[in-house]
Amino acid sequence: MGVAGDSPQLAIVQSIRGGRLELKIGFQGRSDHRPLREVHPIQALAGRDPGSLRLDQPPWHLSAEALAAALPSKQDLATAWLLMAQPGAGASAKTDAADGPKPPQGLDLGDFVDLFGDSADATQRAAAWLWLEGDQTLFRLRHGRIEARSLQDLRQLRRERHLRQLGENQRLAWQSRLVARQPLANESLSAAQQADLDRLRQWAAGECSQPLGETLLRTLQACRCRAESGDIRHLLVDLGQWPRHHLPALEATTWQLGFSPELLAEADRLVAAANGPMPSDVGRLDLTHQRLLTIDDEDTQDIDDGLAIEWREGHPPRLWIHIADPGRLVQAGSPLDLEARRRASSLYLARGSLPMFPPQLAHGPMGLRQNHGPKDHGPKDHGPKGQGPKDQGPVDHGPETQRSAAWSLWVDLDQTGAVVAEGLERTWVKTALRLSYGDADELIDLAPPQERDLLCMKSLLERRRHWREQRGALNLEDPEGRIRCRGDEAQLEISEPSPSRQMVAEAMILVGALMAERGQRLGLALPFRTQIPGELPTDAELESLPPGPVRHSAIKRGLSRGQLGVTPGPHFSLALDAYVQATSPIRRYGDLVTQRQFEALRHGNDPLDEASLAGLLGELETPLRQVQQISREDQRHWQQVWFEQHPQGQWPALFLRWLRQDQRLALVWAEDLAMTLAAECPLRSQPGDALLLRIQQVDSLRDVLKLQAVA
Repeated sequence: MGVAGDSPQLAIVQSIRGGRLELKIGFQGRSDHRPLREVHPIQALAGRDPGSLRLDQPPWHLSAEALAAALPSKQDLATAWLLMAQPGAGASAKTDAADGPKPPQGLDLGDFVDLFGDSADATQRAAAWLWLEGDQTLFRLRHGRIEARSLQDLRQLRRERHLRQLGENQRLAWQSRLVARQPLANESLSAAQQADLDRLRQWAAGECSQPLGETLLRTLQACRCRAESGDIRHLLVDLGQWPRHHLPALEATTWQLGFSPELLAEADRLVAAANGPMPSDVGRLDLTHQRLLTIDDEDTQDIDDGLAIEWREGHPPRLWIHIADPGRLVQAGSPLDLEARRRASSLYLARGSLPMFPPQLAHGPMGLRQNHGPKDHGPKDHGPKGQGPKDQGPVDHGPETQRSAAWSLWVDLDQTGAVVAEGLERTWVKTALRLSYGDADELIDLAPPQERDLLCMKSLLERRRHWREQRGALNLEDPEGRIRCRGDEAQLEISEPSPSRQMVAEAMILVGALMAERGQRLGLALPFRTQIPGELPTDAELESLPPGPVRHSAIKRGLSRGQLGVTPGPHFSLALDAYVQATSPIRRYGDLVTQRQFEALRHGNDPLDEASLAGLLGELETPLRQVQQISREDQRHWQQVWFEQHPQGQWPALFLRWLRQDQRLALVWAEDLAMTLAAECPLRSQPGDALLLRIQQVDSLRDVLKLQAVA
């Protein structure tokens, strides 16, 4: 018997049960059951017990070599085709009466073999059947009958075979190029090859809903590349078709697309008009005489907050906190505003930041730009009641004394840090000195007399911090390690909770508290941030843990997640009755919304009501989640790159807590890296145990980082 299919095989029938046959297939005699329609008779053997037979045993004596030898020659097959292709040839020799049924067309297998051999020879019959079921074009085998194809069919089939062969040759050539894993020149690729690369790039980016296809899968197999995103990324990097540090989460996002030419042109127009009058300029308070200090990371370009001290004769010094006013240039509902709403926030990556507004605005007139005139780091001779330097004269707002628009909050604190009085103004300010956190810490440490403003700010904001801590505010500050990118090299940067960072953070919290309280008094809907009380460890439990990251981890585990909404409420960890983020309007759209709510009241317009504001905050949820996802993926990738650059590194660590103890997976604190990391840990580890952290496996293209911490 012959078993047809993609790979036709010979078999021996053992038994027949209904419409199914029990078979011994191939030379190994593999048992199988097949329906009658899949099995074709080749030659019967009368009088023998089929259950005891195998193809390679008597009486068949079949083998691959014997079948190859019995195969008719090409000349014999061509002759057979000529005989059968004649008009009227191939019909049965026995014909019925003229009015009877028509004779069957074609020859059976035995008659066909007799054209060039001996139909009694089982080997010849088997060889002929296998050839007929194979990739041949001369004959058609249907329902056990063999017919010669027409000359027209032969030409068409041979043309198709030729095209298939050309396609197969091209596939093999393409496959060999991929197997070589050498960079490809895109201009030399065909449309089909480009399509293959496009599909592979989709899979590399994690979009695996569309199947790769059998041909492409075979090609990947030849490249020893599994059909998985990480393996495909490795292949594409070798081929020069995937940037090694490309983030799939950025694919097709507004961040990858950038700002349109129209938006950039509008930004250029606003930059050119920034020094001219704007509708909101009416009534701005001129505070350009104040010595405004900005303190931020050294590479920060969008400066949106600063501090100043007003020295008042006979009164305690007054703290001013100035926040950039981007709403002066970008109107609500304008194309630039809608684009900022689509982004919801600036995006900070290891390679640098992608601003919420076009860079020429965010890094230019929107922010608190430093004075372009001569820098003065020396002491000021202040006149009475803090009205600026003596003999101030008219203020020059030309290019040499570049001013910035701001929302300015002034605060008077008592000796406990409680707010005695506060006010909110729309102002003009001028940045006198831009400091990095390192610069500010150095000045605080040295305490030069000419920097009494900075030292006074530190004192006031320490007092305010102590006031919050007395109310139960949590101090969970630890060093923070982040990976920054310099070219293709990953560099570790550790930010310590230094005096200047604590001072600026406390100033921003103070603004958020006072703006929230003011909004409550005015009945203004704002994007309030709330946090319900958490279930914290007992004092005794905390005392048993080492201070610092281990104790902080236990506290953080019990904290509830903060919520954003239009209803004010307490913020547990900040120990505030109400809180709203309001100090980064260039970087966070929600902070800009807060400013606009106060602006509407100030100018007698209708601010957004709670329902409208809730709808707007709902629009921001998706882009904010996207920003968070991209930022986390970016930092995770560069963290993996950093570990790839330090494959033999070992770092002391402290056990924090279990994630999945059954899998020995836990969180540890690596002090030298200032990072909390997941690692495989000894089963009996307890919080605070000293461990040694090392790398088990790391592969940034496969998004794999496995760490092990040992005692």
